[in-house]
Amino acid sequence: MTELKNDRFIRALLRQPVDKTPVWIMRQAGRYLPEYRATRQKAGNFLNLCKTPELACEVTLQPLKRFDLDAAILFSDILTIPDAMGLGLFFTEGEGPQFKNPIRTEKDIKNLHVPDPETELKYVMDTVRLLKYELDGSVPLIGFSGSPWTLACYMIQGGGSKDFNIAKSLMFREPKLMQQLLSVITQSVLAYLDAQIEAGAQTVMLFDTWGGLLTTRDYLDFSLHYMQQVIEGLKKHSSIPKIIFTKLGSNWLESIAQSGCDAVGLDWTIDINQARARIGDQVALQGNMDPQLLIASPERIQQEVATILKAYGHGTGHIFNLGHGITPEIPPEHVAVMVNAVHELSQEYHG
Repeated sequence: MTELKNDRFIRALLRQPVDKTPVWIMRQAGRYLPEYRATRQKAGNFLNLCKTPELACEVTLQPLKRFDLDAAILFSDILTIPDAMGLGLFFTEGEGPQFKNPIRTEKDIKNLHVPDPETELKYVMDTVRLLKYELDGSVPLIGFSGSPWTLACYMIQGGGSKDFNIAKSLMFREPKLMQQLLSVITQSVLAYLDAQIEAGAQTVMLFDTWGGLLTTRDYLDFSLHYMQQVIEGLKKHSSIPKIIFTKLGSNWLESIAQSGCDAVGLDWTIDINQARARIGDQVALQGNMDPQLLIASPERIQQEVATILKAYGHGTGHIFNLGHGITPEIPPEHVAVMVNAVHELSQEYHG
């Protein structure tokens, strides 16, 4: 691994001592930044931005130039794998991602293949390599993928949804067919993250955005089971921390913590002190300020940061983050208030 000038994030993930709590933000390169909007306009559309390594690298680095963040996260999209499988990803303004060829039948599933990360997803690997060079060890680089269940939801539904009723119907009607689909996606996610690590990612994260739609039994069988297979498959990269984030997943913290991951991401619906009490020091915790709170006054933001830091308490193993991605209407100067408050107010909890 490249010698890091700031390894606070990695150390906290591995529950090693740090001088202050590290902080980064989910979706930290995004529409709330005017420089991001300018680069996206230059790209022509979102997919072009993702698929042009120089531009994807540019927007990844933009928030690090503004804020004292402790990690960079690869700019990409969770739906790159299904796109490489031939589903025909496109984006419609105001409607989000859609697929021209959604998965609906057994034949559709049998026709799927595991994409080669260095050919069909080479643009992602080229972005990782370029970022590794540009960052030059200043902060760690986070690689990521959508979880197998979350990718399956989009692939079957054909796009976004509040309840993913078509995907859940397939799971209930033909569970073995759903398992076949999840198996192919799991192999693809494993190959994709393995390639990101080989290209230079120093941490990897699974975004399980839609695991929270499931019952406990179905979450364990159709979501966590397959994320655990990915984590197991990445064991050869023992020095690379792995993070699992399930939105609305606080019911299953103990099970997630036992999956083999190094850190559990928390959304804003659970107090972090309760999460720490439930799983102790098995893994690090990442989170978990409500993203919408960033619209509040600077004083209120500082107060919330102080509350979360106090709730976690003394010792390492906490990475400060939002409970989900930052939203477009947030003023960038409010983000600076949060980041600076984390670093300033957390020092009393370390040392």
